[in-house]
Amino acid sequence: MLKTLFKSIREYKLPSILTPILVFIEVIIECIIPMVIAELVNRLQREDGMRIEDILVYGGIVAGLAVLSLTFGSLAGLTCSTASCGFAKNLRRDMFVATQRFSFYNIDRFSTSSLVTRLTTDVSNVQHAYMMIIRTAVRSPFMFIFAIVMAFVMGGPMAWIFVVVVPILLFVLAFVIWKAMPLFRKVFKKYDKMNSSVQENIKGIRVVKSFVRENFEEEKFGRASEEVCRDFTRAERILAIQNPAMQLCLNIVMVFVLSFGSYMIVSGGGESLNVGHLSALLTYGFMILSSLMMLSMIFVMLTMSAESGRRIAEVINETPAITSPENAITEVKDGSVDFDGVFFKYSENAERYVLSDIDLHIKSGETIGIISGTGASKTTLIQLISRLYDVTEGSVKVGGIDVREYDLETLRNSVAVVLQKNLLFSGTIAENLRWGNKDATDEELREAARLAAADEFIESFPEGYNTYIEQGGANVSGGQKQRLCIARALLKRPKILILDDSTSAVDTRTDARIRAAMREYIPDTTKIIIAQRISSVEDADRIIVLESGRISAVGAHSELLHTSEIYRDIYTSQNKAGTEEVKGNE
Repeated sequence: MLKTLFKSIREYKLPSILTPILVFIEVIIECIIPMVIAELVNRLQREDGMRIEDILVYGGIVAGLAVLSLTFGSLAGLTCSTASCGFAKNLRRDMFVATQRFSFYNIDRFSTSSLVTRLTTDVSNVQHAYMMIIRTAVRSPFMFIFAIVMAFVMGGPMAWIFVVVVPILLFVLAFVIWKAMPLFRKVFKKYDKMNSSVQENIKGIRVVKSFVRENFEEEKFGRASEEVCRDFTRAERILAIQNPAMQLCLNIVMVFVLSFGSYMIVSGGGESLNVGHLSALLTYGFMILSSLMMLSMIFVMLTMSAESGRRIAEVINETPAITSPENAITEVKDGSVDFDGVFFKYSENAERYVLSDIDLHIKSGETIGIISGTGASKTTLIQLISRLYDVTEGSVKVGGIDVREYDLETLRNSVAVVLQKNLLFSGTIAENLRWGNKDATDEELREAARLAAADEFIESFPEGYNTYIEQGGANVSGGQKQRLCIARALLKRPKILILDDSTSAVDTRTDARIRAAMREYIPDTTKIIIAQRISSVEDADRIIVLESGRISAVGAHSELLHTSEIYRDIYTSQNKAGTEEVKGNE
C-alpha cells in the first residue's frame, strides 16, 4: 500500500525532503534555548549581583535563536503544505485515471458512492496523515531524543523519571491503536452506504417527490448517518483515553521534578542542582511529554488514514479486466460483425450463461434490428462488439478480426453506441455534440442535429447551440436528450452504429425520420437497432429475435410474422390490426 501511495509524490519529492531537514534544524534550536536561559538564570544568581551585560548578551542570544526557530518552522510549514496538497492532488488524479481504464467488470466491483468517498474523504485523511508524517512525525522523535539528552545533561539522575513514564504512555498508545483500528475499517464501509443513499436520493429526486417519499428517504438517510455517528463515537471514546493519560503523566513528572528538585537545591546549596538547571529540566520535561502527545496524535491520524490508504491503493492497483494486447491492430477494415459460438456470463462463478450459443454474421452496411421480451440480454449482446465485456467462450469479430486483437481506442472509435440510458454532460449543446467529433465545425453540428431530428428544438432555444445543459441533461426532455445523443453518435462517423432502444421517447414519425436520415447519411455504416417497438426495426435488412439469451429467429419483418411466434406475439400486442393482417396473409 505504501509503495503505491508514495508513487504519487512525484514532483513533490523536493519539498517532502526539505520539510524534515528544516524541522530538524528547528528542533535543535528549540532545544538549545532552555540551556541558554538556564545559564542566564545562573548568572543572575551570582554573588556579585546581576549584570546588564549578561542580560543583553544572553537575552540577545535567546531572541536570535527564537527568530531562527520561527524562520525554519515557517519554511517547514510552507514546504509541508506544498508537499501534502500536491500529494493529495496526484492521488486524486491517479485514482481518476485508474477508473477511466476500468472495464465494466471493474466498475461493477466498486459502487459509485464508494469511489466518491475514496476520492474525497479518504484522500483528505491520507493528505493530513502525510502532512503529519513529514513534519510532526519528524519533529516529535527528534524533540523527544534531544530533550531527553539535554535533560540528562542539565538535570542528571532526575531525568530518569522520564524514562520511567515513557513505557506507560507507549502502552496506552498501543492499546488505543489495537482497539480503534477495526472500528475505522468498519466506519468507512458505512460511509459508502451513507453516500450511496445521498446519491440515489438526489439522482431520483423527481421520483421521490412524485411518490411523496421524502419522509421515507429522510428516515433511510438518518439510519445510515446514525450508524456512522455511533461507530465514530465508539472510536472517539477509545481515542479520548490518550489525552487524560498524557496529562496524568505530565502532572506526575512536574510534581516530582518540582518537589525533589527544590529539595536538592535547598539541601545541596545549589552544588548538585541549581535554579537554572531546574528551570531547564522543567522545560525539557514539558518538551518530552509534549512530543509524546504529538506522537499519540500522529498514531491516531495514521490509524484513521491506514484504512483510507488501503482503499485508495485498492483503486489504483485494480488491474483492468480488459486491455489492449501487445502489437494491437490499429485499423478497422469495415463494419462487419461475426459472433462465432459466443457464450457469456458476468462472472466465472455465475451458475448460468447470460448469452448462449450465439452464431450471427452481419455484413458491413447492413441494418439489423434486435427485438425480444424484457431481460433477454439484448444490451449485453451489443456490449461485446465494442469489448465493454469479453466473451466467456467463442469469439466476436469486427472487420473479420477478433475484437481482442484490436487496440481498444481504435475499436471503440469505430463503434458508436447510443445507450439505453442517455447521458449528457454539463456544458453547452455544442460541447456535448463535439464528444462525437471534437473538431466538428458548426455546420457539421447543424447537419448532425438535422439528421437526428434535433435541429428544430435546438433552434427554438434563445441561445441555440450555446444553450447550457445541466448535469445529466436535467433541463431537456427525454426525447430531446435521445436525439442529442444520436446526433453526437452520427458526428463520430463510425463503422458500426448501435442504437440501444434510443428512440423510445420519440414519436413514431420522428423515429422513422431518424432512420431514413441514417440510411442517407451513413449508408456504409453497419446499423444495429435494439428496440421495444417493432415499427423501429420492421424496415431493417434482418431482425434478430432473442429469447432467454439465445437467438430464437432471424429474418425480415414479413418472414418473422409467419415463422416466429415470439415476434408475432410482440407485433400483435403493439398493433391491433396485426392479427387480421397475419390471418389475411395466411
